[in-house]
Amino acid sequence: MSLRLGVLGAGMIASGAVGFLPNLKAIRDKVEVVAIADVVPGLASAVATTFGIPAAFTSLDAMLAGAAMDAVLNLTPIPAHGETCLRILAAGKHLATEKPLATTMDDADRICELAQERGLTVVCAPYNMLYPDRAEARRLVREGAIGKVAFARVRSSHGGPASGAWPADPSWFYQKGAGPLFDMGVYGIHEITGILGPAQRVVAFAGITEPTRTVRGGPFQGKTIDVTADDNVLMMLDFGASTFAVVDGTFNVNAGRGPKLEIFGREGTINLSGRPFGGEGPVLEIFQVDAPGWVTPELPDGDAVLALHRAVLVDHLADCVRTGAQPVLNLEHARHVLEIMLKADESASSGRAMELSTTFSLPDGCE
Repeated sequence: MSLRLGVLGAGMIASGAVGFLPNLKAIRDKVEVVAIADVVPGLASAVATTFGIPAAFTSLDAMLAGAAMDAVLNLTPIPAHGETCLRILAAGKHLATEKPLATTMDDADRICELAQERGLTVVCAPYNMLYPDRAEARRLVREGAIGKVAFARVRSSHGGPASGAWPADPSWFYQKGAGPLFDMGVYGIHEITGILGPAQRVVAFAGITEPTRTVRGGPFQGKTIDVTADDNVLMMLDFGASTFAVVDGTFNVNAGRGPKLEIFGREGTINLSGRPFGGEGPVLEIFQVDAPGWVTPELPDGDAVLALHRAVLVDHLADCVRTGAQPVLNLEHARHVLEIMLKADESASSGRAMELSTTFSLPDGCE
């Protein structure tokens, strides 16, 4: 029996070419989209007509009351994640949510507690640890292929939504409660902790590079945005035993040619190019001091995963609900990533390294 899914949020993440709805068609044997809701008048109805969704609503509460669903996909803006995730779980629905899990630790803790109390499955973006190159990097590190890890460099930024032809008003990305740390830094933090494991401390620098941004393209070209969120964040994570990682989370990387992620060990180096989201060169390369040159290992076939684009998150939820397996994209990992981001903000304000209290584990065999 397929998972009956309601979608909360009908914007570009739901309906764009690499978004959820166009790509959920590939797993219609697993997932049936039965409803969609959005607070923008007429938007849910229009998207429902385009994608053949039976029911459209103007609020989450109306959808929860009016549609028979097993799960909800939460595509609300970042500041609304915590409150809407809690309401979805309180209604007894499994949950797939865009990143980050929430914007406060109180909400994240309550989400974890409520999911456990109700016996509900939750998966949280980013999806990168489902990709074969990330899983292979984790396996190589765990098996000692590059020896003891000394440090990693992680690029987790782009130029910001105002730097290109964003199809909607990008102003909210630059306001307090959003910003590049929650929007982009979350990817790099998720990846490096997914590969190396939980961090123990974080120290960060953050600031606003320019007080205003001008939208460079799209329907809001020329609009001036007042920037109130830090748009330039650099973090260092301490994993213990002298293993560190530098992660950026900014709206200031308009182009980059280096690897997205580099892991330097005493016996070698692992490079990840960043594809399918940009980057050049092989998807994964490894250099070992006792072997000749760089090697590109053969990876498991990941075409089916990559072809789903964002819909891979819902595919993962459906598989975990059906089999009872612990998600790779699990709640505890998402909560740990959130704590790192919040403590990074606190570190930047206070000038102190901040201890982390959360931890997580990934299921055996996720490599």
